[in-house]
Amino acid sequence: MSTQAGITDEEWRRRLSPDQYAVLRRGATEPPFSGSYVHNKEEGLYRCGACGAELFRSDTKFESGTGWPSFTEPAVAANVELRPDDSHGMTRTEVVCRRCGSHLGHVFDDGPAPSGQRWCINSLALQFDGPTPRE
Repeated sequence: MSTQAGITDEEWRRRLSPDQYAVLRRGATEPPFSGSYVHNKEEGLYRCGACGAELFRSDTKFESGTGWPSFTEPAVAANVELRPDDSHGMTRTEVVCRRCGSHLGHVFDDGPAPSGQRWCINSLALQFDGPTPRE
């Protein structure tokens, strides 16, 4: 996968936990219902777990029953890249962070309105920014 601003594979290994590295940099998938954001209902913003790029807003998150956080659309379409994925004997569309080239998950055309899409994203590929406390 591509590097961000010259970040080497060795540096990614130091920055990320082994599980994050497997998902974000090697395209692994976390087991269903194991991720910390599967049932998260807090308001906030989901960012790339590797580089911090804005990816999804909580108001587009929905319960898909699949075991992974699911969204109807990205917060900033320019921050994601879609790639064909024919691995594991299936044809899917991979979702990659455009800024750092990290694997995030897959998008499917079986989601709810308005988009009809299900952006199925690994919790390990995300970092969540909740609401800022008011002073």
